[in-house]
Amino acid sequence: MFNEFNLENLDNSKKDLEELLNESKKQIDELLEIKDKTYENFVKPYEQIGESINEFITPIFHIDSVKNSELTQKVYEDCLPLISDYETEISQNDNIYRSLKDIQDNDYRSLNSIQIKVLENEIRDFKLSGCHLDEKNKKRLKELNLKLSELSHKFSQNLLDETNAFEMIIDNFEDVKEIPLSDLELAKFEEDGKTKYKFTLQMPSYISYITYGSNREKREEIYKAYCTRAPQNGKIIEEILKLKEEKVNILGFDNYASYSLSTKMAKNESEVTSFLEELAIKGKKRAIEELDEIKEFAKKDGIEDLQSYDLSYYSEKLKKDKYDLDEEYYRPFFEQNSVLNGFFNFLYEVFNIKFTQTDAKVWDKNVKVYNISEDDKIIARIYIDLEARKDKRGGAWMNNWHSYYINDKGEEQLPTAYIVCNFPPSTQNTPSLLRHSDVVTLFHEMGHALHHLLSKVPEALVSGISGVAWDVVEFPSQFLEYFAYDKEVLKLFAKHYETGEILSDEAIERIIKARNFQSSLAMLRQVEFALFDFKLHQKLYKNEDEVQKLLDNIRDKYAVTKPPKYNKFQNGFAHIFAGGYAAGYYSYKWAEVLSADAFYMFIDSGKVLNKELAVKYKNTILKNGGSKNMDELFFEFANREPSVDSLLRIDGIIS
Repeated sequence: MFNEFNLENLDNSKKDLEELLNESKKQIDELLEIKDKTYENFVKPYEQIGESINEFITPIFHIDSVKNSELTQKVYEDCLPLISDYETEISQNDNIYRSLKDIQDNDYRSLNSIQIKVLENEIRDFKLSGCHLDEKNKKRLKELNLKLSELSHKFSQNLLDETNAFEMIIDNFEDVKEIPLSDLELAKFEEDGKTKYKFTLQMPSYISYITYGSNREKREEIYKAYCTRAPQNGKIIEEILKLKEEKVNILGFDNYASYSLSTKMAKNESEVTSFLEELAIKGKKRAIEELDEIKEFAKKDGIEDLQSYDLSYYSEKLKKDKYDLDEEYYRPFFEQNSVLNGFFNFLYEVFNIKFTQTDAKVWDKNVKVYNISEDDKIIARIYIDLEARKDKRGGAWMNNWHSYYINDKGEEQLPTAYIVCNFPPSTQNTPSLLRHSDVVTLFHEMGHALHHLLSKVPEALVSGISGVAWDVVEFPSQFLEYFAYDKEVLKLFAKHYETGEILSDEAIERIIKARNFQSSLAMLRQVEFALFDFKLHQKLYKNEDEVQKLLDNIRDKYAVTKPPKYNKFQNGFAHIFAGGYAAGYYSYKWAEVLSADAFYMFIDSGKVLNKELAVKYKNTILKNGGSKNMDELFFEFANREPSVDSLLRIDGIIS
């Protein structure tokens, strides 16, 4: 039923991929020989060829992120040019483009709306790939695409290497006395008969010290190490920007931002910048008040010059003072297995989907695999890898492997996906105990996964997250996050791992009340990142100094906190230089408007666990994947347009 995750032949991947790509080219050539091309005899098999390549290459690229080694790096670097060359060659094949165009023109009346959407997307993407260009420009585009892929991978590898290279050893208990016990247990080691503590730039460890570390000098040491990682990425950024500018100019665009928007929901550049600036203006006054509150609180410790490395520490103290909210108190109630099982119960309650753990090949002993069923029928599979490891890239993400579709024989192909996080690892003595923010992250990534896995679109090219505009792809993930703050939902899994005691109503209320703590500061920070990203791609910034100046100018205008000059945030901005968010980081806030508005429908219904409304959401938003534009699907679900004020209301910025 499902393909197994099998990389026993990993070192042979290059040869296997070459054979697969050569066979795929041969199959496409045979399709092009068909005289009377139709959707069924040309588009459908063409779509399946692409899906089979994706199914082969995804685990190879995935393993480099979750089990990084010299072998995975070599295999990645061997396979990347092959897949890049193939994709560029296919996407620039004028014969395929004209065949798709002919089918669109000749068979338009006999095609259904999903098939029309597939053709519209494919024809648009062929144009964006330069299929209309002369051979010289096609050749140059091919070179640019390969080089950009290599640079993105190098950017990411540099970050991983430097994250793993840093260690901060502390042998004075006074410097760690406020660290939560579960984090301290992970940091503790014995050397020369003395107890010492090791902190790294792995996210659970870094967050632990920057939030609870008592020694201000040590907080600055780990902060500085984190925000000065991979200085060599500055030159990589220069090259990425230069090559992207050349690429989009060849394709006829003024800048990379306008190229990026050609596949997004936002209509033009000014709509994006106006949206972000509106959020910044509406949130700045409140953000200044929030910052002043931290400064006043820090003065109790004699801190008159609050610095960036103090913010998390004093914010956490202030939050505890205001809401009596102690993250360490909650963590025993959020044991990883308990959270997962309760989360699955919640998803069954609202979406009528059941998760059943199954045996399957995995890349690490801590990875769990579940089959998902609906009305007793297995419909999907998910791999869940939650704990931080040294050989694992930082952050959290969902990666789609197989898509749901109906093949040319009429057979149903089932979808699969991976969820990857970096939560505190379990030890021999202690299970993996999560922060509530980790729980929110899990809900977020599951929102992405369900968008892909619950699709019932018969065409792979617009099934699940395929074909979904990038600036609305965060809608389902952010929407699911809101449920992680609901009392009924939390009671399904917030149970003490030793006593079985359920988290009290009072303790849950503290989490809910604290949700919007410093929400304006958080929003302004996201707007800062998004404006920097978007403006960076509106014209060519030629060197590191120009890039830094742009970031400084945005901070001068909109930010209320200024980091030290040594902070080189951009060198670690993997979302836009090693991910898919270039000129699209605004998507997080753009999509949040939809998610906040959708969640308000549940609040306004008087019942957050509203199964009828949840099933409507599943059937309207999730099952339709990329087969319709998200603004159409949202209107079908809500019977109205989304409002920016819903986001500002849910974040407590306006009442």
